[in-house]
Amino acid sequence: MKIQLENIQPNDKSSFHLLHNPKLNDLFFWHFHPEFELVYIEGANGKRHVGRHISNFKGSDLVLIGSNIPHLNFDHGIKTEYHKEVLHISASFKEKVFTEIQELEDVYGLLDRSQHGIAFYGETKKTVGSLMKQLQGINRFDQLLKILQLLKLLAQSDEYILLHDNPIINNKANKQQKRLQKVYSYIDENYSRKIALEDIAASVNLGKEAFCRYFKKNTGNTFTRFLNQYRITQAKRMLLTGKNIGETCYECGFESLSYFNRTFKRISGENPSDYKKRNR
Repeated sequence: MKIQLENIQPNDKSSFHLLHNPKLNDLFFWHFHPEFELVYIEGANGKRHVGRHISNFKGSDLVLIGSNIPHLNFDHGIKTEYHKEVLHISASFKEKVFTEIQELEDVYGLLDRSQHGIAFYGETKKTVGSLMKQLQGINRFDQLLKILQLLKLLAQSDEYILLHDNPIINNKANKQQKRLQKVYSYIDENYSRKIALEDIAASVNLGKEAFCRYFKKNTGNTFTRFLNQYRITQAKRMLLTGKNIGETCYECGFESLSYFNRTFKRISGENPSDYKKRNR
């Protein structure tokens, strides 16, 4: 399977990133990222594929995945209604915070153990799943307190299984991350304007054709498709903050409203006005 590096782009400099009910069930997304990931899914039966571990879950699942461990999206192939919450925690947060605060030493140990992949069950799964659903819609400070609370609950729980006997080390991650991170950072800084293929290729010291081959091999996407997906993700965030469709179109780097509408519908399955109404 072709593995992809996912670039987690928080809206600010926060040490954590929340995804509320993201729906990726029609996508086979075998990927990794340096962030620790806590994922909770309920209302469905599905596949748990983390590192070399493959198993099925029924009804719900709560899994903590360590830094750079390859994993498949937990909703892949699910056809029924379900709910999902995802929390990403930056790798640097572990070293900067949990090593300095004695009261959080067991959380540091939890994140160390997460390199095995950890699946939780019982009351722990139920309680932490409920806490994760409360994170959306509260202010950042209260989110941080709840995140520390749920991490503490996980650290003190004995209702878990390790998915691997030994920690998973992704040897391909560092080299791949550095070059792709430069590409992702370039996109993040310039997506609101026209991006010339020659310019982004030059930013990682590659020619245009070599860059296209490299990008497709390491992400599974053409550069144009990836850029459009990224711009539509940003567009969704802007629409949710109240911006109108015209403003959003041009601020996300699209040069015509008709092309923006077609691209939005092709990627998200609905047009911008319907998306805006549904999430009002």
